Amino acid sequence: MFRDRFRLIWILLLLAVTPAMPAHADGPPADFKLDADATVSTSPDQTIRLEQYAKDRGDDGPLYQFWTFDADRAHAFLLNPGEGDDLAGYAAGFRFTPDSRWLVRMQKLGAGTSTLFLYQRKGLQFLPATKKSLGDLAWDYFFALPASRKMSHRKDRDSMDHPEVNLVKGTEENYAWMGEHWPDSRYIVVSLSYDTQGEKPPTQWVQGWRCVYDLKTGAFSVPPDFAKHNAEAVKRKQ
Repeated sequence: MFRDRFRLIWILLLLAVTPAMPAHADGPPADFKLDADATVSTSPDQTIRLEQYAKDRGDDGPLYQFWTFDADRAHAFLLNPGEGDDLAGYAAGFRFTPDSRWLVRMQKLGAGTSTLFLYQRKGLQFLPATKKSLGDLAWDYFFALPASRKMSHRKDRDSMDHPEVNLVKGTEENYAWMGEHWPDSRYIVVSLSYDTQGEKPPTQWVQGWRCVYDLKTGAFSVPPDFAKHNAEAVKRKQ
C-alpha cells in the first residue's frame, strides 16, 4: 500500500512539473487543408510565415484556421483557436508592420461586413494584443466622440447595416503616401463605415471615417489633418 501511495505521489509531482504544450503544436489538423486561393504572408524580416487552412463543411461552408510557422515551417502556432463561423467563415487578409512586431488581420464577416484583429509578436508567436477585437475598440472610440451624437446607432450598434472596419493601405511604408512622417511601425490607420439602408426617417452614417491607433500606447486618436476627410465621411440623406 505504501508503494502504491508513493507511486501516485510521484506521478502527481511529475504532472505538476511537466510543461503544458500549446494546442495543435504539430500544425493544422488533417481535415484542414491549405487554401491555395488564400494569400500566404511572410513577415518583413523573413522569419515568420503565415498560412491559411480551410475545412470543407459542405453546405455549411468553409471554416478557416490561420497558422504561423518559422522560416523552416516549424514551430506551428494557431492564431485563432476556438473561432466559429461568426469570425472564421472567410479567408482573411494580413499585414505586418515594417518591424515585424505587429500583425493585423483583416477579417470579412459577411456581405459588406468586416473587422480587424491585432496581434503582437512574442518570440516566434503572435498573440492577441487587445482583449476585444481592434474593430470593436474602434467602434467604441468612434461612438464616444461628439461626431457620433446625431447618429441613431450610438446606443444600438448591433443594428448597424454593413458595418466595416478596414485597415487603410500604407502600413508597410508608415503611411508615407498620406504625407505622414510618423515613427517606424508606430501607428496604423483604421477606417469605419456603415449605412442606414431602409431606415425611416433617414439618419446619419459614415463612409470611410478615419482614425489612428497608436501601437505604443494602445490609444486611438484623430490627427488634425484627418479633419477635412472625416467631415466628408459623415453622410446625410437629403
